[in-house]
Amino acid sequence: MLTLAFLLACIPKKDFDALSAELAAEKSAHSTTRETLAQRETSLAEEQLRLAGLRLEETRLQGELGAAKTALAAAEAAWSGEKAGLVSDKSKLKASVAEMEGALKEAAARRAEAEKRVAEFRDLLLRFKKLIDAGQLRVQIVDGRMVVVLATDILFASGKADLSDGGKTALTEVGGVLAALGDRAFQVEGHTDNVPIATDRFPSNWELASARAIVVVKTLITAGVGADHVSAASFADTHPVADNSTPEGKKVNRRIEIVLVPDLSTLPGFDELQKVGG
Repeated sequence: MLTLAFLLACIPKKDFDALSAELAAEKSAHSTTRETLAQRETSLAEEQLRLAGLRLEETRLQGELGAAKTALAAAEAAWSGEKAGLVSDKSKLKASVAEMEGALKEAAARRAEAEKRVAEFRDLLLRFKKLIDAGQLRVQIVDGRMVVVLATDILFASGKADLSDGGKTALTEVGGVLAALGDRAFQVEGHTDNVPIATDRFPSNWELASARAIVVVKTLITAGVGADHVSAASFADTHPVADNSTPEGKKVNRRIEIVLVPDLSTLPGFDELQKVGG
């Protein structure tokens, strides 16, 4: 009977090496996919935790509103015997009920908005699944905003602001997805590590990050994103997300972030804010 060792020995070395390389690549891709999935689950869990908090706040307000209504009913029942003294109390209770009803309405609006954002986040993950699984980008919740993160090492050569062929292909696909989101606004933010640059074209990291962000903006516009829906910003090395003391940390900090700008008109209190602004 032929043994496994004998069969392996019969495989030419170059084929064996190729198989070994393919296996190593598959393991690496599997590891990257697991890390990406973990990041997605973390971002989704954070948003769901915030939603749970809003639901608790709504429940608390409903309880307080019920208690206030009960107190108001009791005051009205005793109205005939203590009319003069109860006028003031009744007015206060009505004001309290109105205030609580307003707070409950606002809490419900915030909960609905949070649920909408969770649905949008899941939809964004599905739209970018191919690029996420390929390890070309991540989708995260950062400071309450949905952000598409691309490593600049994929898009640009070190110290350059000229898109690589692979970077152009990836951004064209990203632009097609963003254009399909409808009437949304995006801000492209350029970030660098803390290694300074000083060339004629880029006197500092501010200019490098800015140039890269503008190149990405132009590529997204070419891919179909409306020019009036996208802007560019430079943060240089002022917003690191990892430790710059390690090569791995520097690599993570060199990134382009495409922020889905929140639509403030959908937030509770926007109408009142407009009135204040005149």
